[in-house]
Amino acid sequence: MSSKARVTLHDVAREAGVSKSTVSRMLDERLPKSDSETAARVRRIAREMGYVRDVAAASLRRGSTGMIGVIVPRLTDTVMAMLYEALARAAARAGQFAIVATTDDDPEADRRAAEALLQRGVDGLILSTAREGSDFTRDLTERGVRHVLALRHDGDSLAAVGDDRLGGYLATRHLIDLGHRDIALLTGPEYASSARGRAEGFRRAMTEASLPIRPELLAPSTFSIESGAEAAAYLMELQHPPSAIFAINDNTAIGALSALAKRGIAVPGDVSLVGYNDIPIVSRLPIPLTTVRVPFDQIATAALELFLADEPPARERMRVVAPTLIPRQSTARHDR
Repeated sequence: MSSKARVTLHDVAREAGVSKSTVSRMLDERLPKSDSETAARVRRIAREMGYVRDVAAASLRRGSTGMIGVIVPRLTDTVMAMLYEALARAAARAGQFAIVATTDDDPEADRRAAEALLQRGVDGLILSTAREGSDFTRDLTERGVRHVLALRHDGDSLAAVGDDRLGGYLATRHLIDLGHRDIALLTGPEYASSARGRAEGFRRAMTEASLPIRPELLAPSTFSIESGAEAAAYLMELQHPPSAIFAINDNTAIGALSALAKRGIAVPGDVSLVGYNDIPIVSRLPIPLTTVRVPFDQIATAALELFLADEPPARERMRVVAPTLIPRQSTARHDR
């Protein structure tokens, strides 16, 4: 049984009557597409001849694969799915391809996923799983593995993040401006810089307004709906429950909203509620959620720029993008 020989750049160049380098340039998907007559003719001839780009050979010539490994906790978390999609779009614009792995926010799974992706030839990693106190990213640096952090940072690696301190401040200031004084915070996990930053913004706004931060109103949670429901249930059992809740993300806010509804507590009539991230569903809830919008596309673009840069200036090692408060129907004036 005979097999048809693979069509090469040289074959296309000979048929088109142009140089091999011209064909390579015209067919390189990483470069801006040319609208010239020659380019159109080269693409037509390549298509008619059945030319298929040899990715492996091109990678060897360039010393890179054009593939980037992306590690996120889980894609069932809408925030992480939105981040990955934004990274994939940004990568495509830069002629790269993003491959995702999920690790359930487990440090050991992060390491295994990183090794698996690196063994498959990715040029480096973009991670949204950075943890306080972990030596994982330091190990990557020592090994010379190119990596950038997104959404969370470790204070050392290249990173593209939202301004979580500002976002936490905006959310809390909104509640204060509506007349709330007893404001609870669903704190989020301590290992995540995003949660810590939002909590710092909360404390800054409360201190600036000379309002006491009641320790019992700092309710631990993770980033999950379930933890938000548990934290809200705890707050409503207090002798003096809060009149407003700032949830560390939209998932915990959705959980809190569910727990409040089960107890017959009206939002925003009895308790105002603010989330964080502005995932698509929160504007379509029966009570549209006031939240802080994170610009995922800007963060993804910044992460790709840092990843592809030869050596960004020291002042640009962490790109910080400003969030925006989005007031909706889950918050109202409190005059009692």
